[in-house]
Amino acid sequence: MAPKLLNVGFGNMVAIARIIAIVDPGSAPMKRLKDEAKQAGKLVDATNGRRTRSIIVTDSDHVVLSAIQTETITQRFEADVLSGRSGKGSRTE
Repeated sequence: MAPKLLNVGFGNMVAIARIIAIVDPGSAPMKRLKDEAKQAGKLVDATNGRRTRSIIVTDSDHVVLSAIQTETITQRFEADVLSGRSGKGSRTE
């Protein structure tokens, strides 16, 4: 069975089952989290060169940066989980 994927912008997908948090990047603790993930080699930049608007934390301690607003990704996550979709994300950019 294919994993359920969440579109985090620009054709980038994250496995829904691996997501433990979707957070706003503005606070100092989130900036530290991003820096620590970069040093550990666990930072995935999915912003396509744009400003980071949300941070996704996975159960493997990977940190995914996205240029999509936290609220938008949360809505996509909830829609995918509630509808039971599998395979592809909810929308494309």
